[in-house]
Amino acid sequence: MDSNFKKLGINDSLLASINDLGFELPSPIQEEAIPLALEGADIVGLSQTGSGKTAAFSLPMLQLIDLEFKGTQGLVLCPTRELAVQVAEEIQRLASHMKNFYATPIYGGAPIDRQIKALKKGVHIVVGTPGRIIDHLKRRTLKLDDINMMVLDEADRMLDMGFRDEMEEILDSLPEDRQTMFFSATMNKAVTHLIKSYSRDAKTLNIKTSTVTVESIDQTYYEVRNRSKIEVLSRLLDMQFNSKGIIFCNTKQMVEEVAETLTYRGYMADRIHGDINQSTREKVIKRFREGKIELLVATDVAARGLDIDDIEYVFNYDLPYDPEDYVHRIGRTARAGRSGKSITFVFGRDIHRLEAIQRYTKQAVKRLKIPTQEDVEGAKADSLLLKVRDVLESGEYANFETIFDRLLDAGNTPSDIMSALFHLLKGDKARELESITEDSEEFGKQPRSYQEGGNSRKKKRYGGGGKRFNRRGDRGGDRGGDRGGDRGGDRGGKRGGDRSKSDNQFSRFSKSRKKKQ
Repeated sequence: MDSNFKKLGINDSLLASINDLGFELPSPIQEEAIPLALEGADIVGLSQTGSGKTAAFSLPMLQLIDLEFKGTQGLVLCPTRELAVQVAEEIQRLASHMKNFYATPIYGGAPIDRQIKALKKGVHIVVGTPGRIIDHLKRRTLKLDDINMMVLDEADRMLDMGFRDEMEEILDSLPEDRQTMFFSATMNKAVTHLIKSYSRDAKTLNIKTSTVTVESIDQTYYEVRNRSKIEVLSRLLDMQFNSKGIIFCNTKQMVEEVAETLTYRGYMADRIHGDINQSTREKVIKRFREGKIELLVATDVAARGLDIDDIEYVFNYDLPYDPEDYVHRIGRTARAGRSGKSITFVFGRDIHRLEAIQRYTKQAVKRLKIPTQEDVEGAKADSLLLKVRDVLESGEYANFETIFDRLLDAGNTPSDIMSALFHLLKGDKARELESITEDSEEFGKQPRSYQEGGNSRKKKRYGGGGKRFNRRGDRGGDRGGDRGGDRGGDRGGKRGGDRSKSDNQFSRFSKSRKKKQ
């Protein structure tokens, strides 16, 4: 599925990395920026946070560097240490098929001697914050003589944070014939002045977004670590969702993993993504439309054109990087005058992208507490009680008095008999969310926002909500520590937990949810 990126002029080694990451379609900013960047043009990319800008400049930069030469040839300037680390990691993932390639992030708040050691070994691309870049220039541990491509990522934010002097000092230190790219969410006088002073006939790419209408959708989110997502999803499905729903993931690999795990646990689930042929996809959608499948796990590209009116809810298992993709996803529900629900999983830096989505839609997304196992058991018991009561009120049931009398004669009390029957109805192999790895104690607690990094698997359109490439979007982080010195702690924390399937497998409680043969 790399042909869409191939049309942009991307070489085979980078296409292999894109395919490994499971991304299917380039985002709009990537479609416009990559061909121009490969031609050597200076670029001004105006696009919302999380629209795939990282890949838009990283792919051309990687393709144009000389791997045989160990000097620093590419420089990316970022406003915060968190973003610098994220961009550097993304560049490394994209370069996974490039032998002897090296990139490193340099930022304040981290030991400078370790960064000096990495630079001495030879680094092709440096990603850094303005203050720490200046520190290295003063120490002469970073040389910019061989830079042929310079990127200012989130230029507007760096200016807002007061880094103008540092940015201009760095730009003045670069070779005059280098290629310069500015990426920004907004255009203001300060950004315009910087562009005029430090670029050559820069081409402006303005990616506009469409209007949004999501008023009829109840939007909620849960903060949950990556490794616990499948457990939280299972709890929510068991508690309140009994009709058709779509679960969106950002990559084909994640779709396969989630669909496989849900099916193993007894849910009526199937999946669609770009690697599934058209005839199979049509069969899956037909079964979903007819109600033979309750849960459809999908990527954004695969779900395009899906027109089904009775979808009750949408899960954003992975948060899209593009707010517009979020709107497209949740718009699959609340059709034909109905109401709908969207449930989003976020953690760590995802919070910043969620805030951007709320600004874009001009609507709040409510945070809810992760249900405990007791909550699940209570909801299942309440549901079972209502079903039994409805049957009793209807009077439409067979008479089993003889069997009941035999149980009484054996010395059982009516309450014991009822408890045993309810136990059987619930399912003797009921899903017991016993220990979810060694963190089971913490599982029911709400994780602390901003303390641990989120999912590193990005959206399908490379990074973004659809199948776009790796749309990064967190604009978080403070200024402390980025202007040299070691002020301020690293708010990025650890990157999100490992994405793994749980070892404990479960069967369904409800008879109605057993997979039909």
